[in-house]
Amino acid sequence: MNRGTMPQPGSWPGASCAEKPAREAGAASPGPARAAAREGGKAAAGGQPRTAVRCSAEHEEDMYRDADEIEKEKELLIHERGLSALEDVLRRRPVRGVPRPRCSVLREVSAGALFLLLPLHTIHFGRRGLPEARLSVAPEMDIMDYCKKEWRGNTQKATCMKKGYEEVSQKFTSIRRVRGDNYCALRATLFQAMSQPAALPSWLQDPELTLLPEKLISKYNWIKQWKLGLKFEGKSEDLVDKIKESLTLLRKKWAGLAELRTAEARQIACDELFTNEEEEYSLYEAVKFLMLNRAIELYDDKEKGKEVPFFSVLLFARDTSNDPGQLLRNHLNQVGHTGGLEQVEMFLLAYAVRHTIRVYRLSKYSTEEFITVYPTDPPTDWPVVTLIAEDDRHYNIPVRVCEETSL
Repeated sequence: MNRGTMPQPGSWPGASCAEKPAREAGAASPGPARAAAREGGKAAAGGQPRTAVRCSAEHEEDMYRDADEIEKEKELLIHERGLSALEDVLRRRPVRGVPRPRCSVLREVSAGALFLLLPLHTIHFGRRGLPEARLSVAPEMDIMDYCKKEWRGNTQKATCMKKGYEEVSQKFTSIRRVRGDNYCALRATLFQAMSQPAALPSWLQDPELTLLPEKLISKYNWIKQWKLGLKFEGKSEDLVDKIKESLTLLRKKWAGLAELRTAEARQIACDELFTNEEEEYSLYEAVKFLMLNRAIELYDDKEKGKEVPFFSVLLFARDTSNDPGQLLRNHLNQVGHTGGLEQVEMFLLAYAVRHTIRVYRLSKYSTEEFITVYPTDPPTDWPVVTLIAEDDRHYNIPVRVCEETSL
């Protein structure tokens, strides 16, 4: 393996960093500045709050947004097939304790009652203080439109991002934004891998797969320190049973997708899978356990003097992960809680799911690291998934490969 082509340890973000991509500050910012501008619209010249204008339900509109943005939300709602009618109403209703930028829709049902009917894990509050649907993988949009929306400034970083997106647009026409909740790398990789039109991977067909939890936990007692994801906190579940259940679900869902005949049917089914939060987060527990299993194998091989991939040397050279036990406690247990995957752990993820992960690292535009492949020298029979990263912490998915033309 060529060590010079690998991301250097100095560039790896810390495990405690939340997956929240930084945007440009100041007037060039598409985020805070835009939000501030909207908030500023609520006040009159003398600093007094602007009086909200009441309107009828049939003429309801958001007075703090442009017409084109309202239309884009309508288009987005059409794609959000998993939204119930109740949630659709909730998106348009004020909630006690938050701003009321919208007009009334239903007079006979209170907003508080609607809100209490929904599970808390299915909603979050957007920039305008309104509850919005949580999509794990958003509908696709034109990649350059996305770039223009996110990076409007002319600072050095914004220029770098724009050039990076322009380069990616030569290969892919669209992008799907991935929810950044510290499962981002797992979510983007698994979604891409499972949505590909390919047969069920051979490693998932191994009958020994579901026996791994009991086998490893009986051998390595420290694995009992495993920290289940936030979605499973407070549930008294046996660790062996939970991991076994997660591995079984991963095999079942992947096999079901592999049986679908058309790419369109597989994409629809994959979209549906990633709107079921309980199942989705169970898949991540399975992948994390597979990562730990591979880490144990690599560590044992290294201790026996066998040849191992260079990344595994770096993986266990860190003060916080001298061995698989520390890797679990200080890194894997943090995924989904306080941090995502570091760069060296992207190699481990690739080995766990036996897929080559190719990432466009936009912040590295015009350098040798702009396109980074995990692992650097992958087996030729591994399928390839492609991701986009703006800051090495948050990953999005490029889709729709451009048709190649020749003159």
